[in-house]
Order: sequence, then C-alpha cells, then structure tokens
Amino acid sequence: MLYLIGLGLNEKSLSFEGIEAIKKCEKIYLENYTIEFPYSFEKLEKIINSRLRLVSSNAGGLVTSAKSLGKKIISANREFVESNKLIKEAKKEDVALLVYGSPLTATTHIALIQEAKKEKIKYEIIYNASVLDGVAECGLQLYKFGKITSIPNLEADSFIDVVKKNQKINSHSLILVDIGLSFENAIRRLEKIERDKIVVCSKLGTKEKKIFYGTLKELKDKDIKAPFCFIIPGKLHFLEKEVLESHI
Repeated sequence: MLYLIGLGLNEKSLSFEGIEAIKKCEKIYLENYTIEFPYSFEKLEKIINSRLRLVSSNAGGLVTSAKSLGKKIISANREFVESNKLIKEAKKEDVALLVYGSPLTATTHIALIQEAKKEKIKYEIIYNASVLDGVAECGLQLYKFGKITSIPNLEADSFIDVVKKNQKINSHSLILVDIGLSFENAIRRLEKIERDKIVVCSKLGTKEKKIFYGTLKELKDKDIKAPFCFIIPGKLHFLEKEVLESHI
C-alpha cells in the first residue's frame, strides 16, 4: 500500500492519522525537492519516533518488534519519486511518502496516484495544512486569489504574465519560489512587476513566521529565510487593507 502523508507547516504538525499510517510502513520516504524545509530532517525523524513510542505505549503493549522501535526516514529526490521505484515497492509492502504541507499541493504527486491506480495498488492520502492555508494570515481573502505561479530558479519570467492576467480581474497573485532561489535574487526578479506594495511571507506556520507588506525597496532590508513566498495584492476590500497595513 502507498501512503501520501502531509507534514503540515512545521515539524510538529504531523497528524495522529499520519503517525498511525507511518507505524504500518516498512519504508518511509521524505520528498526533498519542492521546498526548503524550515527544520532539519533529523529533527523530524526524532519527533516521529517519539510519537510512535507514545502511540505504542498508549496502546498498552510492549514495544518489541524492530518495526516499532524506530523508523528511518529516507530522503527522496525528484528522480526517485517520479520513477516507478516507489510504486514497485508499494506492490510488495506498505510505503509512505512524506510531503511538506499537504501531499497534493505539488502537482507532480497526483501522478503517483494515477500510477498506483494503473497498477491496482491501494493508496491513501492524508492531508494537512499547506501554504495555501498559511497565506490567509496576511489578511487577504482566499477566494479572491487568482492563478498561482512561481519564480523558477532560472532566468524565465513567465510568472509575470500570470500576475498581469490576475491583475486584469482584480485578483491577488500568490507567487511561490523555487528551491535554491535566494530572497535577494527573487526580489530582483519581482522588480519587473509594476506594483507599489507587495507581501512577503516567510516560514508560515512556524514560530519564526514573518509577514511584511511594503515596497520592494523596503522589503530588501528584511531578514527573510526560506521557505518564503510573495503575494501581489489585487483590488483590496477595506478590511484586507486594514490587516495588510498592520504588517508594515
């Protein structure tokens, strides 16, 4: 069986449902290529195994099997996840793929579900909070967002066209940032968009979260750490404007 398990936005967000699924699995993979994690893989592994021991203890049984003593998290790159290796393993044993945020926010992961269906492999999706939930804290209403786009870690500006189309219908634009792209370079790329003020969100869902609203010149001086994203506001409701201005 294949489990796609969302980790949420911080290292403590993994649900009880997710822990129960991990407990069943022989192998646990961690997808490592869609975002820069705001915590270490080692810290996540430690928390998961601590919760597994707690679950086993609460069940009233002795922790005796190697399967219950601890889980090793295996880092999985794009090549591995998009190959058939994960599906082949799920044919023989229970396998989990841990994904930052919610498992199907990244479009590539739906392909795993399709492949599992073709191979008649059972699967389960365990959802969690994602950046799409976290950005609401900036004060912009989610139903007023247009098409989501991203700044790639190469010199390509197709994201600007998406923002312009959203602006034509007065919608907000959420701009994600490719892994490895620095805040300094991302800001430089945004200079091509004509906009007075924008929003930057950093480490949403963690204790270190930061939300700022200001001009590009003002934001350049902010201490922003990955993962981060930008929002180009569309037409503002008075309440949206009030909340945004509290982040100046």
